[in-house]
Amino acid sequence: MTDRSAVIERTTSETKVRVGLSLDGGRVQVDTGVPFLDHMLDQVGRHGHLGLEVEAHGDLEVDAHHTVEDVGLAFGSALSTAVGDKGGTRRYGDSLVPMEESLTQVALDLSGRGLLVYEAELASERIGVFEVYLVREFFHAVARSGGITIHVRLLRSDNAHHAVESVFKAFARALGDAVALDPRADGQIPSTKGTL
Repeated sequence: MTDRSAVIERTTSETKVRVGLSLDGGRVQVDTGVPFLDHMLDQVGRHGHLGLEVEAHGDLEVDAHHTVEDVGLAFGSALSTAVGDKGGTRRYGDSLVPMEESLTQVALDLSGRGLLVYEAELASERIGVFEVYLVREFFHAVARSGGITIHVRLLRSDNAHHAVESVFKAFARALGDAVALDPRADGQIPSTKGTL
């Protein structure tokens, strides 16, 4: 892993999570015990051009809530650590991503202020065994622990799987843009305050 990387381990009475994140690319390998979440996190690594290794063991006999939330918390913490003072980054990222009939817009800011605005509610409650409300829980955890502002807008969809996949892909592309180094910034922190 590079200087712009982090490994975070989070252990509670409900879960044990390890997230390795490299902002400059690398291997993508995910095993959370929640197959749909694995599929979505694989999209984040690949479409964000990130190195992402996630391993989680949770109380899945109860449900997937604790695992999904704690993976989000660990991912956000890894992001915050890896990006450091944000010097030289673009800071902002946005993306508009189609997935067949679904269309999602995500905009984010590495502001240090964790906030999620989520406008992607679906009529479907489940995608297979995965409960759709967990998508919001994941991004809320990422925003809170990562100190980033995330806006998610699902503009249209007829298919819950495609909708959620377009959300994760749009997030990945926006994040990849935000953490990218801008050579014009000359390592400066992207804020008139001089800090984020």
